Amino acid sequence: MASLGDLERSVMDLLWAETDATTANDLRDRLASSDAESGGKELAVTTVLTVLSRLEKKGLVVRERGTRPHRYRSVSSRAEHTAELMHEVLGSDPDREAVLARFVGSVTAEEANALRRLLNIAPPSDSSRAG
Repeated sequence: MASLGDLERSVMDLLWAETDATTANDLRDRLASSDAESGGKELAVTTVLTVLSRLEKKGLVVRERGTRPHRYRSVSSRAEHTAELMHEVLGSDPDREAVLARFVGSVTAEEANALRRLLNIAPPSDSSRAG
């Protein structure tokens, strides 16, 4: 899974916050209003379209072509995306148990309690996801 640049992350943050698909113009306007607050420069809609195209190629965004202008939405939720990143990183190390131990050792007590609750209600692990 590809990493995200700053502008890609900003666009994804907006798409993850949306419940419906949105246009590049709407995204540009929302980016412009947040940039105006931080003193940034306004983006051209072509720049937003380029970012959306890259996100589409990365499999993070889907374009709805049935209307004009095209509308865009995220393929998955922020939580699903983050979990996939975590799974990818975990799978990239040959010693998964060491990675898990290091991760679990760094969580807060509150996060550890949440993990315990989730592990107690989670179905048995699917061995096809291991490795």
